[in-house]
Amino acid sequence: MTDAAELRERTRSLLAAHPPGGTDRLDFLRAQFDAGLAWVHYPEGLGGLGASRSLQPVVDAELQAAGAPDNDPRRNGIGLGMAAPTILRYGTEEQQRRYLRPLWTGEEVWCQLFSEPGAGSDLAALGTRAVRGESGDWIVNGQKVWTSGAHLARWAILIARTDPDLPKHQGITYFICDMTDPGVEVRPLRQITGEAEFNEVFLTDVRIPDDRRLGEIGDGWRVAQTTLMNERVSIGGMRIPREGGMINPVVRTWRERPELRTHDLHQRLLTLWVEAEVVRLTGERLRQQLAAGQPGPEGSGMKLAFARLNQEISGLEVELRGEEGLFYDDWTLRRPELVDFTGRDAGYRYLRAKGNSIEGGTSEVLLNIVAERVLGLPAEPRTDKDVAWKDLSR
Repeated sequence: MTDAAELRERTRSLLAAHPPGGTDRLDFLRAQFDAGLAWVHYPEGLGGLGASRSLQPVVDAELQAAGAPDNDPRRNGIGLGMAAPTILRYGTEEQQRRYLRPLWTGEEVWCQLFSEPGAGSDLAALGTRAVRGESGDWIVNGQKVWTSGAHLARWAILIARTDPDLPKHQGITYFICDMTDPGVEVRPLRQITGEAEFNEVFLTDVRIPDDRRLGEIGDGWRVAQTTLMNERVSIGGMRIPREGGMINPVVRTWRERPELRTHDLHQRLLTLWVEAEVVRLTGERLRQQLAAGQPGPEGSGMKLAFARLNQEISGLEVELRGEEGLFYDDWTLRRPELVDFTGRDAGYRYLRAKGNSIEGGTSEVLLNIVAERVLGLPAEPRTDKDVAWKDLSR
């Protein structure tokens, strides 16, 4: 069993062999992965040591104190938070060794090809088709939408329908798609912020070798659940300090600008500060639970709270700032590499937070998940569960 003392010693040995001040950033990250200090709960040889997930902060604290580089996790959040745990659980040994190292170091960015124009909240209704060719490759045709970072990504996690004669949840298969392959077209989607961090992706006769399939044929929905549960934890359960995240700029403005204060705004700020702290501590508890196994539906509750709080806090900030809160820095169409809530102005935060209740599962769908899988309430009546996908009305 690896303990905290051993991890500190391993980390210090890494730092001694690769001093951050004199080592190329990418070389350091590769060495960290090879030393098992990337994500310590992963198996040996895959960036980990088979240790408890709860011990990762021990490594991170030593590296931070030494000024070591990080792997810029916000730029590759889909890869780190969604693709990696899915590959670890369902990938072959070859797939794990091929994809996990460059994913963690940030050499290869990932995106997610799940949602479609006609299959967003009801993801299992997706219509992108994957047909097996004579060579054994899969030929994929369809359209995906709301794809964050597709303009930066080398790889994508993709679900497609491989058997339309089965009910919608059963005829889906999970693939890894090379975003540089012929037939993959990425088009920007301009958002209310003026930026295009999202994209729509058109797939036209894209060939995917069978060795890029994750899981069994037709078992894609089960594989996708691992991705989705990890997605909601990564969005709603991020580790932040007290007064971190969206509440930070509001509190800072309150303290620095006493002329903006009113009794009503004070009461609302106090309420949101307490709620933000409750959500932060709940996230800490959730991460401790994750140390014992795979994420469950509790992550949906965290993502729900994250979306609601972000929208309420950003709304309060605009009110607090008055006319200043209506200013916006730049409406020019840009294709950013990451979403930066705290590094932008109040207007950006207010507009961008509107998407929090849609991305990563709509709040309406997550309410159903919490009701059925956490609270144990009866499921909503469904008439399409046993109907072949091809017979469903669309």
